[in-house]
Amino acid sequence: MEGRGRGEEEENGSAPVLKIQVKFSGRSIPVSLSIESTIKDLKYLLQPLTNVLPRGQKLIFKGKVLEDTMKLKSTDITNGSKLMLMASQGLHQGDGPITKHVVSSGSGLRKPSNGGGNAQRLMDSKVEVAIDKSRSKHWKITGVVALSGCQLKFIPEEVWGCGSSIRVLDISRNSIREVPAKIGSLSSIQKLLLNENSIWDECISWEGVVSLKSLTVLNLNHNGLTSLPSGLGALVSLMQLHVANNKLTSLPVEIGLLARLEILKVNNNRISSVQSRIGNCVSLVEVVDLASNHLVDLPDTIGSLRNLKALHLSNNGLKSLPSTLFKLCTQLSTLDLHNTEITIDILRQFEGWEAFDERRRLKHQKQLDFRVGSSGAFDEGADKH
Repeated sequence: MEGRGRGEEEENGSAPVLKIQVKFSGRSIPVSLSIESTIKDLKYLLQPLTNVLPRGQKLIFKGKVLEDTMKLKSTDITNGSKLMLMASQGLHQGDGPITKHVVSSGSGLRKPSNGGGNAQRLMDSKVEVAIDKSRSKHWKITGVVALSGCQLKFIPEEVWGCGSSIRVLDISRNSIREVPAKIGSLSSIQKLLLNENSIWDECISWEGVVSLKSLTVLNLNHNGLTSLPSGLGALVSLMQLHVANNKLTSLPVEIGLLARLEILKVNNNRISSVQSRIGNCVSLVEVVDLASNHLVDLPDTIGSLRNLKALHLSNNGLKSLPSTLFKLCTQLSTLDLHNTEITIDILRQFEGWEAFDERRRLKHQKQLDFRVGSSGAFDEGADKH
């Protein structure tokens, strides 16, 4: 309805829509929502646009803090109104609030970094390190290629000459940009450590990597990957997968084929959902780390991970957990939900909470007995409010 200050009628004749601007961290965010919406609804709408959890948001209009239960129609907010958003420190999802300095024009996405600041500085210095060719004999004898932190820009040719002799290839903390198809020639390799390099999607031959049937440990932490291939499921011997601090938005469905996987670390990415087939990874025991992503829920199949001991979910937009988590995951003793929408009071209402609480307290006491950990204070595992 032209000329209405309170809002514009939607095409289907439903409640009027308000178009407002929310000021946050040096930028203005346009938002449209029904006049019947509450301030809490507005906060949930702002969550993916700012990475700030609703309970970490404080919305201010004309000098007054707006309460969650207030409806827009009961306020003085009209079309074109400008609100200010203030964020509480730490209450965010993913890798932190989206600010003016890290947003590309109109996209709402962070500008890509070159995957590992140390690696980039090494590239900029253009330092080349010569590889002693006699080392290849040593590599063949020991089966271990240890070239971590050697300022390399490419994998030395001598490595490929070792072929099936190699069991461990550690080329972490370098400036390597390419993992060629030749990686498949290392047919007996068990541990492949590629973390803290400058590896992007187009720079890695996944066909070569997934052909390594003996691979038990794959570490690609701190690179620039945005996706993982469906062929990942072919790594039937894989026991540890480390892909933290990349730019992943999802995990492939085929992750459910990794029946021997024990440790999964995908923290500090941009993953918004977890495939239900993760429940097929029945060997997941030690750690599943999904912290600092964009998750809002978890599949019920998480309950199939009966032997899981540690689940890290901090700094996500989680609003709920599978109701059977404590009842079915009877080995779980570590659960980190700090800086999510799930509080300790909510957890205490879950079936199986008492048994879980006993396990985590027993673990805490054992750590104190063996002087493991920095403090005697008991961590509840979730925020109190």
